[in-house]
Amino acid sequence: MGSYDVVIFDNDGVLVDSEPISNRVLADYLTELGHPTTFEESIRDYMGAAVHRIHDVVLERSGRHLPHDFDDVFHRRVFAAFQRELKPVAGVPEILAKLDAEELPYCVASSGSHERIRVALRKTGLYQHFGEERIFSSQDVGKGKPAPDLFLHAAERMGVPTGRCAVVEDSPLGVQAAVAAGMDVYGYAAMTPRERLAGATLFSDMGELTALLS
Repeated sequence: MGSYDVVIFDNDGVLVDSEPISNRVLADYLTELGHPTTFEESIRDYMGAAVHRIHDVVLERSGRHLPHDFDDVFHRRVFAAFQRELKPVAGVPEILAKLDAEELPYCVASSGSHERIRVALRKTGLYQHFGEERIFSSQDVGKGKPAPDLFLHAAERMGVPTGRCAVVEDSPLGVQAAVAAGMDVYGYAAMTPRERLAGATLFSDMGELTALLS
């Protein structure tokens, strides 16, 4: 895998199979608050986004602000569902073991909060692969994807030039952010229509990733 010095993984939908859970919770909660949202609409509009984007989109569409405790209630519901249901994405533990064996460094850079990333990684047994030093959140830079800031921050903290970074993403916003950061991006097209991941090298099975990276 000589092309890259670090692999930057998105978390939700790439490392942990959280997108079906969190988008179901989000669609239900928005609907309950009088903003009717289907699971499919939640995937389309919010997958890969930081929570502030939900506030922005709802305000733009309805002219109404979400309740002041929206983030707390949403995260509580998501964490409770994670404790019941969350699993790693199939093939991810094997990929991380291969990267470890090849001594290719990797990290996680997610639009989710630091707390959400850790809850998910601990529940799925993946936390041991990362530890505190290799977890980056949009909270660190104040801007979520599609801004490139988070990926640029991760590269800087890992001490790697942007052109030597490979990003693994599953959302259009994440792919846009990686492209804007000047990084090669691999698009995991398990839940996202392939045409929405333009700019990425596409794959649909985690088992394909090590071959792609080399």
